[in-house]
Amino acid sequence: MGGVTGEGRVGCGHGRQAKRARVEADELLVLVAGGDQKAFEDLYGLVSAPVYGLVRRIVRDPAQSEEVAQEVLLELWRSAGRFDPRRGSALSWVLTLAHRRAVDRVRSARAAGEREQREALRAGEPAFDQVAEEVEAGLEREWVRRCLERLTALQRQSVTLAYYDGYTYREVAERLRLPLGTVKTRMRDGLTRLRECLGGAA
Repeated sequence: MGGVTGEGRVGCGHGRQAKRARVEADELLVLVAGGDQKAFEDLYGLVSAPVYGLVRRIVRDPAQSEEVAQEVLLELWRSAGRFDPRRGSALSWVLTLAHRRAVDRVRSARAAGEREQREALRAGEPAFDQVAEEVEAGLEREWVRRCLERLTALQRQSVTLAYYDGYTYREVAERLRLPLGTVKTRMRDGLTRLRECLGGAA
């Protein structure tokens, strides 16, 4: 009995702490909108870790993730006045900014790579090594496409939304209108099958 009661107190304490942090972030963001630098420093301490964690899951590269996270926090300082506490918590608003910026970085990098490839081809005949690399990359993309086609429709949708479009598991579940647990299971099964299929390309 005593142990259960103690765990309950710990759980309640953690819940109160999380709620207090959310309220504090809301209050700080309102102050930041008024140009309060001390409030921004305190808010930075509260949100920098979750911002970087979300960006890292989408961008993957540590250096670029750090850069994007800094851009998000700079944008937070500049656009704090757009925050409306009636529409959600400060943390949710900040993470929405982070998600949007991270996905933009992924798409921008992909577009830049494709543009450089087109410009190199227009500039003249590429070197043999470049041709070999492009052929190899093309074969890899083709193999990935074929492996994706072997997944069920739900597995393919889940994997594509999460790993190519940068959505979190919860956002995938919302877009597909499915329980989060179902999406996680389909994602895990799909990634296992995809890994086995790609292993055959080696």
